[in-house]
Amino acid sequence: MEDTVVQSSDEVAPRPQTDAGIPSSRPPERFRPVRSWQLDSVTDLARVRRELLAEITAPHAEPQESLGRVPENMVLVASELATNALQHGLPPTVLSLSADDLDYLLDVCDTDLETTPVLAGERPSGAGGFGLLIAHRLSQEVGWYTTDETKHVWATFPAQR
Repeated sequence: MEDTVVQSSDEVAPRPQTDAGIPSSRPPERFRPVRSWQLDSVTDLARVRRELLAEITAPHAEPQESLGRVPENMVLVASELATNALQHGLPPTVLSLSADDLDYLLDVCDTDLETTPVLAGERPSGAGGFGLLIAHRLSQEVGWYTTDETKHVWATFPAQR
């Protein structure tokens, strides 16, 4: 699989006219695992959102600098990516949080190797399809890749302002 450069959120992704694929790419390898959650259904989302927010803002969390809106943005993107995996992927769905001294990494994986993530094209109000667009707009980078057994969609966020 060929890795490509990922789009930075500084280059806001416009909503395409029609559904558009995003390039396959792996996240940087510098991150340390912090915690992961398995989601069996959308009913797990509220608990995972609370626990993710607590993990990011905990006194022991590194780094401990003021994060501004980053925690809320991370929770929103995690919820969107996990919902996509639950609705369009195959179980199990796992959300993982990793970090280094500068950034956080959210990774959502499922076992559907056939379906690729797309930025949804223009749709009527209420038709959905905003998950990856939201991720592109609120994170530093977004990408996806597959292994022999799982599909991963990931996003990075600054750990400091």
